[in-house]
Amino acid sequence: MFSGENSSLNQPYYLYGRFSMSIDRVVMAFAGAMILFSLILTLLHSNNWLFLTAFVGANLFQAAFTGFCPLALILKKMGVKTGMAFQ
Repeated sequence: MFSGENSSLNQPYYLYGRFSMSIDRVVMAFAGAMILFSLILTLLHSNNWLFLTAFVGANLFQAAFTGFCPLALILKKMGVKTGMAFQ
């Protein structure tokens, strides 16, 4: 049972009584996790992992202007609820 449409990104969305994230939030969480992961690998392994940090940052930057995000396309095909940014 749906508990209503989410009109704001600040409100949680519940599907069948469980918290469900929109594509927008999943993309932001994934990007943040990848940045932190690459920074940890930079400290522990090699400075070359900073290229992953730069790639994720550049992808977020271009997605802000173009609305194109490869991860959002994958998540949409997997059936994740669309948010405000990637419709």
